[in-house]
Amino acid sequence: MAVTSSAEPAAATKNSTVSTPRTLAFSSIIWPTESATQRTEAEIDQAHKSLRRLILTDPYDESEATQLRATTWKILLGSLECPAPYYFDLASRPQSTWYPKIRNDTFRTLATDSTFKQRVHEDMLVRLLESFVWRSHDLSENPLDVTDRPYDFTYVQGMNVLAAPFLYTMPSELEAFYAFTRFIEFHCPLYVQPTLEGVHRGLKLLDECLKIVDRELFDYLRSKNLAAEIYAFPSVLTFCACTEPLDQVLQLWDYLIAFGVGLNVLCVISQLYMMRDRVLAHPSPMALLRKFPTLEAREVIMLTNVFIRDIPKSLYDKIVRHPFESHIIDK
Repeated sequence: MAVTSSAEPAAATKNSTVSTPRTLAFSSIIWPTESATQRTEAEIDQAHKSLRRLILTDPYDESEATQLRATTWKILLGSLECPAPYYFDLASRPQSTWYPKIRNDTFRTLATDSTFKQRVHEDMLVRLLESFVWRSHDLSENPLDVTDRPYDFTYVQGMNVLAAPFLYTMPSELEAFYAFTRFIEFHCPLYVQPTLEGVHRGLKLLDECLKIVDRELFDYLRSKNLAAEIYAFPSVLTFCACTEPLDQVLQLWDYLIAFGVGLNVLCVISQLYMMRDRVLAHPSPMALLRKFPTLEAREVIMLTNVFIRDIPKSLYDKIVRHPFESHIIDK
């Protein structure tokens, strides 16, 4: 298994960056001329804000993404440090008890996307997920870490799909592991609990938000006994990674990683809204909702930002916090 340090890919990417106004704007933030250790907390916070603003107002296109996306994600996720020996140790261990389940899921991961299959081999997915399981096993047996670790983890449904964008985007499997781990443990821990608590809470929030932003569509779906649990489960579970094409998923994830993965609830509503006329005209709307149309990330993001203004602040707070704060729906 070829594993590189986190510094090497970043340096190589920086040197190959094409100097356009947009890439220069991103590069000045993610690859500052001064050492990152010289930055104050206020400067780091300002850099994060600047990245979010650029992602929203002047996002890079796919020709620039190879140069910029990996480092941008690592900065926003907080996964810049990628010690190789730790991952080597995890990846070299024997098969875990979850190996059969992992192997049963990995071969189906983004199976129809030829670009993904060319770049990410199944063995990479298996190694990353097995390493995550072993890491979680080690942490669960260390009582000294319990105060810093409010949730335990193992392998659950959908985790293979969540790992896929990181393996596709990051220059190395090593960096993908650390970015994925940070994403799971800090940004959406409730989505990967055995009960999928965060997913079910997200689906309830989806119903609540749809009722506010499009009452006609909400009522029509309810008249057909269609709640979000029935038609939106895969999209909420995977943060829309189940909807093709992958390049649009990655653009949507730029937004979600920048502003909070909980906003995926509104992104799913945006997709519904884009097909609302067909849904309202269809006598059996589940026939349309069984597979969402091709994802159009920029349109989804623009609609999502409109919906954010339409919902109460208290509901928005629940949306943002539900992936990582337990019992948020009941507060």
